[in-house]
Amino acid sequence: MDYSGAWLLTIIVGVISFIVQMRFRSKFKTYSEIDLLSGLSGAEVAERMLRDHGITNVRVVAAEGSLTDHYNPADRTVNLSESVYYERTVAAAAVAAHECGHAVQHARSYAWLSLRSALVPVINIASTLIQWALFIGIMLMVFARNPVVLFIGVIALAAVTIFSFITLPVEFDASRRALEWLNNNYSIMQTQQEHDQAQDALWWAAMTYVVAALGSLATLLYYASFLLNRRN
Repeated sequence: MDYSGAWLLTIIVGVISFIVQMRFRSKFKTYSEIDLLSGLSGAEVAERMLRDHGITNVRVVAAEGSLTDHYNPADRTVNLSESVYYERTVAAAAVAAHECGHAVQHARSYAWLSLRSALVPVINIASTLIQWALFIGIMLMVFARNPVVLFIGVIALAAVTIFSFITLPVEFDASRRALEWLNNNYSIMQTQQEHDQAQDALWWAAMTYVVAALGSLATLLYYASFLLNRRN
């Protein structure tokens, strides 16, 4: 792929990513204003899901910030942003169940989660390299025709890109587990409408990971094009 093609792909993916992010935030805001008929908070939903799966060594804690929800396999905590932890809405229940889906994956030794966790130290190093290697590498390519530093940056970016695609089955499976549990527990979500709204919210959340992976791939192709076309 030449420079212009890689640049065009990057722009297209960037636009799609912006649209998906805006759509997700709109959906989350909408479902954050719909009270859950059961009256349960996100924290209570999370604790029930963990208990129903026989998981007793995972804590549910409140985390500062917005959309900062995540599961930490290192200290076995389900971290819910304050808006999810305390609120009693469809969005809070959906997000809480999704994060507990990761805890269930951990307890069941889900292969993709294990692989993702094992790669985290490597990705942390790669992310640090990317910050300077790509910029300096381009400069050296342009002024000194030296591709070594850029090559290191592209390898680091390739590792991050692979990691972003490995994340996809982890996120989709966590949502599947969450929705399956919610669907089988009418005391949590008492109507089909609530379940459909939760499914919609989680689908758009998953799409943000998809476009992030595609964005990483587009960026990789863009910088790789400098290497592939360096003799032109």
